[in-house]
Amino acid sequence: MLRFSKKHTYPGVLICVEGIDGSGKSTQIELLDSWLKSRGVDVILTQWNSSELISNTTKKAKKKNLLSGRTFSLLHAVDFADRLERVIKPALKAGFVVLADRYVYTAFARDCAREVDSQWVRNMYGFAIQPDLTFYFDVSPKDSLERICSNRQPKFYEAGMDMKLSNNPYKSYIIFQSRIVENYKQMVDEFGLVKIDALDSIQEKQKFIRQKVVEILAQRGINV
Repeated sequence: MLRFSKKHTYPGVLICVEGIDGSGKSTQIELLDSWLKSRGVDVILTQWNSSELISNTTKKAKKKNLLSGRTFSLLHAVDFADRLERVIKPALKAGFVVLADRYVYTAFARDCAREVDSQWVRNMYGFAIQPDLTFYFDVSPKDSLERICSNRQPKFYEAGMDMKLSNNPYKSYIIFQSRIVENYKQMVDEFGLVKIDALDSIQEKQKFIRQKVVEILAQRGINV
């Protein structure tokens, strides 16, 4: 079980959003990003698997379907470590609000759904900084799939096709994402994630998120 070594002492604030694809988390963090900037707050937005150092390697391996569960986990850990040192920590030290679209909890949920040992994954991310606030967008795999299919088909790894759960990508998606959701739900109490009903309206969710963010920023002396 991961225990962050301690709360960070940087002047900045780290806020994260988590949830399966189609939960609306990215829309909400982008709205929050725009709102905070409009209020004069210094903000940086960082996304999962976006490090220039490793993201291209990961993309190439995905295209060739070469990734085992543990290899997937290792690549994402390298990506995260690079962004932590190059983006997240410097921004926090400079007093910025860092908005992270996915954090270590994504690895805990996805990698374990791929049957990678839970303790092994958590130990690998033992260097991570504890976020000041993390929102978990709760949505059923069925609703998630319906949202995704309104624009595109589920992707190979997104549907867990590498796990050979089903030859049908839609059935595989439901099975795989159900595993991920169960892992997330176990983390809500363990890590104090703030649960949000992903089916609430965009306006309702954003209002709630802003209220929570304002409270956290006020504790750090940042007025919005």
